[in-house]
Amino acid sequence: MLRSYVAFDLETTGLSVEENCIIEVGALKVRDGAVAGRFMTFVKPEETISPKITEITGITNAMVEKAPTADEVMKAFVDFCEDDVLIGHNLMFDYSFAKKYAGRIGCPFEKRGIDTLKIARAVCSGIVSKSLGALCDHYGITNDQAHRAYHDALATAKLYQTLSHYYENGHEDLFVPAPLIWKEKKVQPATAKQKAYLKELIKYHKIDFNEDIEAMNRSQMSKAIDKIILNHGIMPRKRGNI
Repeated sequence: MLRSYVAFDLETTGLSVEENCIIEVGALKVRDGAVAGRFMTFVKPEETISPKITEITGITNAMVEKAPTADEVMKAFVDFCEDDVLIGHNLMFDYSFAKKYAGRIGCPFEKRGIDTLKIARAVCSGIVSKSLGALCDHYGITNDQAHRAYHDALATAKLYQTLSHYYENGHEDLFVPAPLIWKEKKVQPATAKQKAYLKELIKYHKIDFNEDIEAMNRSQMSKAIDKIILNHGIMPRKRGNI
């Protein structure tokens, strides 16, 4: 069992690394099997936290209003991680957000990691759900504040130790740190047809649209169009190919 590492978890405004933001970072540094350091902070996002995310995490817009920016937090987090192996549950999700923001401030964040979700999928065939909560329940790991970054990171470290105890012998390859590879997708600009159609929708439905249409990328434009159609309906004419 690896006895020195950093277990970490993020809370975000959504599931898209391209579109969403970090709102909380939690991590613990383990040295020779014992907790040697903790990292806990809210992050001020570049978008509003939705009621759904608040319902899941308990984190409100008021709680992050005076928090440091993602750039500030990520610089400190990269320093905290040093050269350690990262451990996480569904690790690439959290790593992709961290790598994105580290890259934005010019901090190298090339890491190796172990994913407890990957291990669980391979060895826990008798457990239907492989979520962190379900696995903690199964193995008797207490996590009184699920979906809060530090507490999920701590639960992940305990889960890693538990899985190592039961399954490392005979499944050694699952417990070997592997390079974490993630590259940010190239942002595609919105098409002229998309822009024209969005403007027509806004005008037809008399919508108070506050975003800068000219600054939106293709993905953002598509989501905005779909949201208007879902909430207001399509205009009474055939929608063109976009």
